[in-house]
Amino acid sequence: MNKDKVENFFNNQAKQISLFLKVEQMIRSIGEVTVEVKKSQISFGTKVKFAWVWLPRIWDSRPKNSIVLTFGVARHIENKQIVQAVEPYPGRWTHHIIIQDKTDLNNNVYKWLHEAYAFSLNRK
Repeated sequence: MNKDKVENFFNNQAKQISLFLKVEQMIRSIGEVTVEVKKSQISFGTKVKFAWVWLPRIWDSRPKNSIVLTFGVARHIENKQIVQAVEPYPGRWTHHIIIQDKTDLNNNVYKWLHEAYAFSLNRK
């Protein structure tokens, strides 16, 4: 992964970069992934993409300096940390979490990312 691209993506905002690096570390601890930095998001994938980090839109009432973590699994998960869940395709649920602090990256998030990683490996 290109460090300069990540810093540019987050406009050199140290807190957001630090949160992203914690997400990346958590995901890489699960298994081998590809990381792709695009204009609007940073994605993690195996055979297919399974997690994305992006910035809340300015007009949203999201906490300042937060990031959004999105992941895809085969089921709907209900939890107070998940701010939105949608089923864009039958049997594929996309969940969004606001990450304001490293403590938001708890054991639940790790389990969900692990589930998303496994789901990505088994998708046809």
